[in-house]
Amino acid sequence: PQTLMQDELPPQRRNQSLEEEDRVRDALVSAGLQEIITHAPTTIERERLLYPDPAQADLDEASYIRIANPISPEYEVMRHTLMTSLLDTLRDALRHRPRALLFEVGRAYLPQADSVLPREARRVTIALAGTRAPQSWVSGVGGRLDFFDLKGIVDYLVGALHLREVSFAPTEHPTFHPARSARLSAGDQTVGVFGELHPQVREHFDFASPLAICLAEFDLDALMAAAGQAMHKPLSRFPAIAEDIAVVVAEDVPAARVEELIRQAGGAMLRSVNLFDLYHGEQIGAGKKSLAYALTYQHDERTLTDEEAAKIRGRIVKRLRDEADA
Repeated sequence: PQTLMQDELPPQRRNQSLEEEDRVRDALVSAGLQEIITHAPTTIERERLLYPDPAQADLDEASYIRIANPISPEYEVMRHTLMTSLLDTLRDALRHRPRALLFEVGRAYLPQADSVLPREARRVTIALAGTRAPQSWVSGVGGRLDFFDLKGIVDYLVGALHLREVSFAPTEHPTFHPARSARLSAGDQTVGVFGELHPQVREHFDFASPLAICLAEFDLDALMAAAGQAMHKPLSRFPAIAEDIAVVVAEDVPAARVEELIRQAGGAMLRSVNLFDLYHGEQIGAGKKSLAYALTYQHDERTLTDEEAAKIRGRIVKRLRDEADA
């Protein structure tokens, strides 16, 4: 006869690693990407293709974990990066469709001192190329995906994980275009790199069309170490004051630096700063650019006056003139 189990249920233990990976997966799927799973074994020759000159690639072959009995010559060693397999999949996808936005959450197998077994480093890798939007009777083709589309996805991931002390900065990496790559940092630690693929590297992977191939790889453990929780506070019931400000600065002044100075000078009553226009032209002279920002002022306990908003604006203008030569 059927009988019920007469025992206590075992204690339920959380799988922290899986929860962190799923949190990243959920964010990237929400951003419109599709997850793939690729093979971890590869060859050193395939990873050399991530360098403009594979023969000069700075790879330590002895550091790779070799498979004793590989099932195929293509699976001789354990990978150091997920970028190779993701680019292979992206290339194959673009042969059948006009756009592809892919990501993988997986492991890279790195050597450990005094250990036969590798360190299984968790990675998040993103690759995308093609048309910006699916073709339809409303939107048409909608342009091509480029560096800033990838940065928008990275921004979305940063917001979804509530990363603290995040910054972006130009960087140099052999896999990426020298003028279209950046690093993501959380505090003093570099979390990963992203950008458009180097023209010579894209040739190695047989990307036939002139599309911009966008690629990113992040250290998942570093991402989650900097992750936080959403912080909520009551909304003000008093109206906000919105105004725009255009700032003319030297071409080499980062927009992030301008925004930082605006926020510092604006103080607690400056609620939002949004860059909405970038202009170059004869009116502002060579070597200059105009950055237009939408500013919002608001107080939690009363309605701001025009005079108070003017004082905040005055502080912002003075700070920009003094520290950014604006």
